[in-house]
Amino acid sequence: MIALLRRDLMLAIRAGGGFGLGLAFFLILVTLVPFGVGPETSVLSHIAPGILWVGALLSCLLSLDRIFQLDFEDGTLDLLATAPLPLEGVAIVKALAHWITTGLPLTLAAPVLGILMNLPATAIPWLIASLALGTPALSMLGTFGAALTVGLKRGGLLISLLVLPLYIPTLIFGAEAVRRGTDGLNATTPLIFLAGITAGTIALLPFATATALRINLK
Repeated sequence: MIALLRRDLMLAIRAGGGFGLGLAFFLILVTLVPFGVGPETSVLSHIAPGILWVGALLSCLLSLDRIFQLDFEDGTLDLLATAPLPLEGVAIVKALAHWITTGLPLTLAAPVLGILMNLPATAIPWLIASLALGTPALSMLGTFGAALTVGLKRGGLLISLLVLPLYIPTLIFGAEAVRRGTDGLNATTPLIFLAGITAGTIALLPFATATALRINLK
């Protein structure tokens, strides 16, 4: 599993579909918002939780089609299907690699972008906590969507259509946690829901992802 994780991390960085692309999109989106809504600090502070979370969500979508597609095209996925490591383990490793190259950098960069959006200092810890708890669920859901569409032409668009509705609960509770932090309220409850969603996806979706891969590889 460690060798597979190391390989996926190297491929994601070299292919340019993970770390750099997600961060660049996140930065561009957050930078463009003040030009569209105006420079009023009160307005930016009010919409910052939603904008930051929507930006993180869309940034995670950019590299989903690469999770299995490259392995499918060069035959590596067929070898992984017959390897001693079960496909459930492969799904977990793929999701972890996606989170390390996409979700983790977004979580680390979000406080700086939050300051650009005039997010109060009291909301920054809640922003970090919500992204740290929520982005693993985005990666796991994205891995499941990638498994459903592996081998299909124009699968990237189809992944977005399949995965975006599944992202909505994570988006709602993540933005709510940051919004409560902005208002000076306790955000423990939405964070608990975020943790529950992430735990549920990690517990259940590897099996669903493995089943989808077996069906598509037949």
